[in-house]
Amino acid sequence: MTPSTPIQQRFERLQSQGRCALMPFLMAGDPDLATTRASLLALQAAGADLIELGIPYSDPLADGPVIQAAASRALGSGTTPGRVLEMLGGLRDELTIPVILFTYSNPLLNRGMERFCSDAAAAGAAGLVVPDLPLEEAEKLSTIATAAGLDLVLLVAPTTPAARMGRIAAASRGFTYLVSVTGVTGVRTTIESRVAGLVQQLKGMGPTPVAVGFGISGPEQAIQVRDWGADGAIVGSALVKVMAAAHHNGGDVAAAAGGFCSELRSSLDS
Repeated sequence: MTPSTPIQQRFERLQSQGRCALMPFLMAGDPDLATTRASLLALQAAGADLIELGIPYSDPLADGPVIQAAASRALGSGTTPGRVLEMLGGLRDELTIPVILFTYSNPLLNRGMERFCSDAAAAGAAGLVVPDLPLEEAEKLSTIATAAGLDLVLLVAPTTPAARMGRIAAASRGFTYLVSVTGVTGVRTTIESRVAGLVQQLKGMGPTPVAVGFGISGPEQAIQVRDWGADGAIVGSALVKVMAAAHHNGGDVAAAAGGFCSELRSSLDS
C-alpha cells in the first residue's frame, strides 16, 4: 500500500476530528520574500492546516485583480521561482504544515517539469496546482510530480462536464480543488448554492477530499462550504487584500495575515 503523502495525512487527521481544513493563499514576494516568510509562519501559528503559495507570473489568467496586483508587486520586488523555492527551503525546520505551490504552466515548462518538481520537493513543498494546464498534460505531470514526492492537485469548475469531472477527480492527488465560480479569483459576498451539489457530486466520485476556493471572502462563506460538506476552504483574495492594506498603512503584514487567519479558524471550528 502506498504511504500517505503529507497532504493526505493532513486531511485524514482533520476528517477523523470532523474538522474542515483551512487553506489560506498568499502571493510569494508580495511585498517581498522576507514578509512572505514571516507571513507563512504567522498563518501556521494562527491555525492554517495547509497553505497555498503563489509563484508570481506576468500573465495570471485565472486570477482576478487583487491577486494580479499582488503578482505585479512581487515581480516588481524581484521575485523569481528560484528565489521563492530558496525562501521556502529556508523554512523546512519551522514550517510543519503542507505547502502547495500555485504556478502557471509557462514558468513550470521554462524550468522543466522534472527539474521544477525535484526542486520544489527539495524546498519542502508538498503539492502543486497548475490552473492553466489541460487535463491531458496534467496527467503526464502527475506522474513526474508523484515521482518527486509531490501531489498534483487538479481543478474542477462549475462548467466541467460530469464525465470529465470524474477523470479529474480520479487523477487529482491530495485533494480536488473545486472552483466555486465561473471566472477568475476574487472576493465575493455570496457563493452560488449549486456549489453544494458539486461538492457532493465530487465526493461521490471517490475518496479524494474536496476543497472549495475562488470567492471565499470571510468566515460566513467558509462556514457555508464547510456545511455543504467540503473538506477544505481556500481563502485567497480576501487574505491578499488584508495583507496589502496592512503594508499600505505601514502595519505589520504578517500579524495582519495571522489575525485574519485566526478569525477564519475560529469560525470553522465553531
